[in-house]
Amino acid sequence: MTGLRWWAAFAVFAHHMSNLAPLPIQHALVYGNYGVTFFFVLSGFVLTWSARPETTTSTFWWRRFARIYPSHFVALLLAIPVFYSFAPDPADWWVKPFDIGILLLSVVLLQGWSRDPVILFSGNPAAWTLTCEAFFYALHPALYRAFVTLRVRGALIATASVFAAALAYRLAVVLLPDSGLGALPLPITRLSEFVIGIGIAHAMRMGWRVHIKPIYCYLAGGLLLAAILLAPRIASPGSPAWFFLATSNEWIILLFAATIAAVAWRDVRKRFSLLRSRPLVLLGEWSYAFYLVHATIIYAVLAIFGAQDTGWVNLLWYAAVLAVSIAAAAALHYLVERPLERRLRSWWDRRAALRLTASTS
Repeated sequence: MTGLRWWAAFAVFAHHMSNLAPLPIQHALVYGNYGVTFFFVLSGFVLTWSARPETTTSTFWWRRFARIYPSHFVALLLAIPVFYSFAPDPADWWVKPFDIGILLLSVVLLQGWSRDPVILFSGNPAAWTLTCEAFFYALHPALYRAFVTLRVRGALIATASVFAAALAYRLAVVLLPDSGLGALPLPITRLSEFVIGIGIAHAMRMGWRVHIKPIYCYLAGGLLLAAILLAPRIASPGSPAWFFLATSNEWIILLFAATIAAVAWRDVRKRFSLLRSRPLVLLGEWSYAFYLVHATIIYAVLAIFGAQDTGWVNLLWYAAVLAVSIAAAAALHYLVERPLERRLRSWWDRRAALRLTASTS
């Protein structure tokens, strides 16, 4: 699963590189933004798979804070010089006038509750997803308790119901454009992805055997992307192709859920997988840090060298920026993410042990 995380992060990187060095296949690479969707489903899966009944809610929340916040704060400080200016009308389109109030929303991970791009993408633009994750973490203990009494069939029915609700919401947004449903905050609209991850993880913990080979999921992903790219040619209002495009987000979620389940089941059975190779595991371990820094590096390069013309020669830019981003991610992981998470968790565990000793003495 760690190796799989890398490919999701790389997909987001490829999507953002279109602003610096677009490739002739950019119409396909734009769907790399769905790497975020994959992370949301995976987050629900991993947190549920690793959940232990003896872990208190406060301990769970602290551990999530220790996991994501130190790197987020450092990456935010690194992003400010790239994405902000004290000039009232910055020359570059991605640079915003400095606003301490809006930046403070990024510090406390509240920026993702706004649909205003100036606020939503404030601070480190990639960090809007952390607002969603913080919301998911706040709800996970309650959501986990809702699933914990379910057996395999109940968990799968609940998961299918969440998927159906997400599909209905998407159709409502498309068919009722004046309803205001499309303006709901992202943490709410993306919650279904997290809950679907919870559902499939709990079903597997209860004994669900996943009879799907990962290779079939990868092939299905290629076919789904091809269908999404080709459907506009035959999509007319109200046609099946039109409805397929309108709900493509949910079909991608379903694909990701199946892929995560298939790969996890292969891990459980300890079958051979290239995803467990040392290089991919390392890249997967660095993937969170990579996600946080890659956009800052891309736009810093864009500010210096400008946007490039579309062409295959831009693969050289991909290689160079990717190498710098991986190096920066490794540094952030080893200098900030891992040591501060360890220290924060250790401090909390010592504090909890002292409180337990005091209460029993």
